[in-house]
Amino acid sequence: MFEQFLWVVLPYIVLTIFIGGHIYRYQHDQFGWTSKSSELLEKKLLRIGSNLFHWGIIFVFGGHVMGLLIPIEVYESMGVSEHQYHTIALIGGIPAGLAAAIGILILLYRRMTVRRLIATSTKGDWLTLVFLVIVILSGLSATFFNIDSEGFDYRTTIGPWLRSILTFRANAGYMSEVPVWFKVHILAVLGIFAVWPFTRLVHVFSVPVRYLSRSYVIYRKRGPKQNHLS
Repeated sequence: MFEQFLWVVLPYIVLTIFIGGHIYRYQHDQFGWTSKSSELLEKKLLRIGSNLFHWGIIFVFGGHVMGLLIPIEVYESMGVSEHQYHTIALIGGIPAGLAAAIGILILLYRRMTVRRLIATSTKGDWLTLVFLVIVILSGLSATFFNIDSEGFDYRTTIGPWLRSILTFRANAGYMSEVPVWFKVHILAVLGIFAVWPFTRLVHVFSVPVRYLSRSYVIYRKRGPKQNHLS
């Protein structure tokens, strides 16, 4: 019963909060829909940590799409063996995961040591950082624990489970043999999706499309003031 809740009921609760929360936030807090840039408060650590984190997470996300959303049958039809896929996943996934992990730890250190950031940080800022640290480190740990090519294959377990959730045919049976470190990572991901709409993470879905058609802002130089005697 508990397994059914974790892998069937909970994902739909989180999905409802994720979608509903974004709709509510957009309708009632558009001025707060921002990344809340803190570049003016500290630049050096932000530049290093942000670049490492964002580039790393982009490649990590791409790897998750390729490994979880694309069925294993597609790779088999292309002649990609389990060993080949596993090797490619490690070559691409470990450097990307390490970059994201180092980047988020630098950003956490920055948030904890720069006084001006400490003074202006909100609970949402801390919650976002803590969840990201847990998600990235647990995912990286799962990768290292599963570095053996003969080990656990998430493409035949977690992948089908995720697709069953997205197609509204949830099946908790796929998760029965999943190692605990992968389960911790998945629960951490569900946690961050649940708080996502209420933090600065909403800026991920902001694309400045309107800037392409917006009229130019014209600036005119003001002339010297003239005194007029009455």
